[in-house]
Amino acid sequence: MTVSARMRVLAAMSGGVDSAVAAARAVAAGHDVTGVHLALARDPASHRTGARGCCTKEDARDARRAADVLGIPFYVWDLAERFHDDVIDDFVAEYAAGRTPNPCLRCNEKIKFTAVLDRALALGFDAVVTGHHARLSVADGVPTLRRSVDEAKDQSYVLAVLTREQLAHSMFPLGDSTKTQVRAEAAARGLAVAEKPDSHDICFIADGDTAGFLRRELGSRPGSVVDSVTGDVLGEHDGAYAYTVGQRRGLRLGRPAADGRPRYVLDIQPVSGTVTVGPAEALDADLVDAGRPVWTDGVARDGELRCAVQVRAHGGRVPAVVTATPDGVVARLETPVRGVAAGQALVLYDGDRVLGSATITATRPVPAAGPLAEVTA
Repeated sequence: MTVSARMRVLAAMSGGVDSAVAAARAVAAGHDVTGVHLALARDPASHRTGARGCCTKEDARDARRAADVLGIPFYVWDLAERFHDDVIDDFVAEYAAGRTPNPCLRCNEKIKFTAVLDRALALGFDAVVTGHHARLSVADGVPTLRRSVDEAKDQSYVLAVLTREQLAHSMFPLGDSTKTQVRAEAAARGLAVAEKPDSHDICFIADGDTAGFLRRELGSRPGSVVDSVTGDVLGEHDGAYAYTVGQRRGLRLGRPAADGRPRYVLDIQPVSGTVTVGPAEALDADLVDAGRPVWTDGVARDGELRCAVQVRAHGGRVPAVVTATPDGVVARLETPVRGVAAGQALVLYDGDRVLGSATITATRPVPAAGPLAEVTA
């Protein structure tokens, strides 16, 4: 599918500046655009607090006002139950299992580009347009997901769970613009959300207290905090779910390390409730195991490839040699990365092009061997 021809498109409008400008650009390109706001909260709050959260009644009103300015039809789709089942329940279950999920990635996979896209196609729409900061190029009818020109705002990482078939019915109009340019365009178009703060937190935890949210969902699950070097019990906790690999603050340890250096969370064992802490260098990993591969470019790999990988949404890319099988991938990193957490995505890049992704299951040090061959991607 090419985006040059006039299409009937559904614009997912969150109530923020990015989705409003994305919809505006789709209109300006001559497409037949309908706006839709996704009601994802069972009991949405009336107002945001600063940049915390989203999916509020205020966001729905902002989306409707933007649609009115653009002169496009506007609807609200209630997907609260689907969102709760596929995103919130998954988030809680992953933390209970000692992993660190990325709910934005799961929302893209299960809600925006499955539930919404499937419904849009069933209703006769050709594509869904969103305000994600990523580029989508099409050559000979084949879509390619690429990084945004705005490196600081790039969201290709959280879109790397999409298949080539889903990308063929997607539009990301903002990928060639910086966030500053997007805000300036919103103001020029008379969109009231031009200066609205971005949401930086988990949308369904508006107060930002993830540990408190998990405590309410999972209850008290006491356990011990153990020193990886000495094996000593340093403290107790009410739930291992309150910790993430790489965490330094809020450990509430009973005594400092013998060398006076900070300790970090190294491992979480949900069954025993044991949280292991230790020195920063113990977080270094240069082998990353990941399962459930999704080849975004549509080319399934089986064997070795050289590329760059990213292991967290706001992390950098690292050259790597990746061994792929139908069941998963193992990435051997050229430079060790600190604090890689199971449950996050391992995203593979060739330059600015997304190859695919997999879900991180474990990390480990590379066995003693010769130096890693040079990686050119």
